[in-house]
Amino acid sequence: MRSTSLATRGAGLLFGALLACQALAAPPAPELPAQLQDFDAYVEGVRQRFDVPGIAVAIVKDGQIVLERGYGLRQLDRPEKVDARTLFAIASNTKAFTSASLSILADEGKLSLDDRVIDHLPWFRMADPYVTREMRVRDLLAHRSGLGLGAGDLLYWPGTDYSTLEVAQRLRDVPLSGSFRGQYAYDNILYGVAQLVIEQASGQSYERFLRTRILEPLGMRDTRYNSDALKPGDNVATGYAKADFKDLQPAPRMAWGNVSGAGGLYSSVHDMSQWLRMQLDGGAYTDAGGKPQRLFSAQRQKAMWSIVTPMPISEPSVPALAPVRPNFLGYGEGWQLSDYRGRKLAWHTGGWPGMVSRVTLVPEHKLGIVVLTSAELSGAFQAVTLRALDAYLDGPRTDWTAAYGAALDKSLAKSDDDWKQHQAARAPNTQPSLALAKYAATYCDPWYGDVVIEQQGGKLRMRFARSEALVGELQHWQYDSFIVRWDQRWLNADAFVDFSLSADGAVREVRMESVSPNTDFSFDFHDLRLTPVPAKGGG
Repeated sequence: MRSTSLATRGAGLLFGALLACQALAAPPAPELPAQLQDFDAYVEGVRQRFDVPGIAVAIVKDGQIVLERGYGLRQLDRPEKVDARTLFAIASNTKAFTSASLSILADEGKLSLDDRVIDHLPWFRMADPYVTREMRVRDLLAHRSGLGLGAGDLLYWPGTDYSTLEVAQRLRDVPLSGSFRGQYAYDNILYGVAQLVIEQASGQSYERFLRTRILEPLGMRDTRYNSDALKPGDNVATGYAKADFKDLQPAPRMAWGNVSGAGGLYSSVHDMSQWLRMQLDGGAYTDAGGKPQRLFSAQRQKAMWSIVTPMPISEPSVPALAPVRPNFLGYGEGWQLSDYRGRKLAWHTGGWPGMVSRVTLVPEHKLGIVVLTSAELSGAFQAVTLRALDAYLDGPRTDWTAAYGAALDKSLAKSDDDWKQHQAARAPNTQPSLALAKYAATYCDPWYGDVVIEQQGGKLRMRFARSEALVGELQHWQYDSFIVRWDQRWLNADAFVDFSLSADGAVREVRMESVSPNTDFSFDFHDLRLTPVPAKGGG
């Protein structure tokens, strides 16, 4: 046997000790269950079926990161691939961060979720004085305010120049369509108010609070407050939308600088894994120095994961989705709550121009799954999430790609049928009652503000004064109804524009309604009540 020098033997012992420490600090991830042995091929199949340029997935089980992977390309015309650290807009998955921020402040005694909003923001107003007086901080999180689905979203969707404060102050004119705490109706705007409550109670900007109290402690170093905070060289995906619901094209990168608490964050599955681990550990985590810490109390997490607002349960659109129908469904504080195969889920989805995502937790099994995608079809993240859930919950091997593909096909066919019904009801060969110049004017809605209609080159053009993307051409439909075809075709939000005339033949009011049932609910055109702004010097 050859002898070994002391220095070499010492180095070998040191190297062995380092390996031993690394093994103790980061035990090998458990083997994937049988249903996930072909997971890479399955996700690629999902990508192809739903025409998604990029997908990233992470799975956390029993405190360990089982899987962190990217699939596809960050941008279709470039070679860089999606990986575990590629940033996507997580959109409404931001809401759980806003809820957690309020829980941190509640644990510190700086507020209570039972506080009235006006106790923190004395200027706060809703359209009804009773709702203004009785609105509690918890109500901001639970979608039971009496606002309609997506009410007020045009104040920041698809991007406006209003400030967070201006958006919140305009709530006083956003109409209520339901009773206070009477029914579930998803909104975003009240999370912007929650953001302002956090700033008032903490004495910090919401961006700084998130960074110093959540992101940095959890080691979420890559996560960005919104797209404005993205840095040159960031590993970030480009989102894609199907213009006119058909042709895939890049969606412009947008920022919700005015309602970031509802959906601003960009993150990666690598960073989101740390968020999942903390959530599954009841708010506890280990800091960079190896010391146990707690982000929020177990009591607060229990409240976040308790139903505040019951949600209606709809029947599946196709028979193959019957196993997904829950026995219970409700909204807590920033989380949706339901069951799947007999286990409680805490989950949420996010939608953004060109990107959709889902975060799912199974507390009983210490299981967490996050799926981020760079397209707008929810079937992709649903199919991936359910394959992972079935693998850990002993569910049967199911072709969720086919099931959600069938649901997509049915939705598109329904949209086509809806358009055919509009065409069948259209009166042929009608003309507008007025000369085009008579429709051109500045119109004002009480909560949104100004919408301008101008005559240019013998055609009418519509422009939402505070929304750069909402510019398009009015095409005559019938009588005094037009359709606005937006220049930005990726919006998929063309709308009927109906002019009501007075007895004297002047425009009295303009109403709008989305043409397609597949248009995102955040285009709440139907809530607008546009009336002409009197010309200066006029009567």
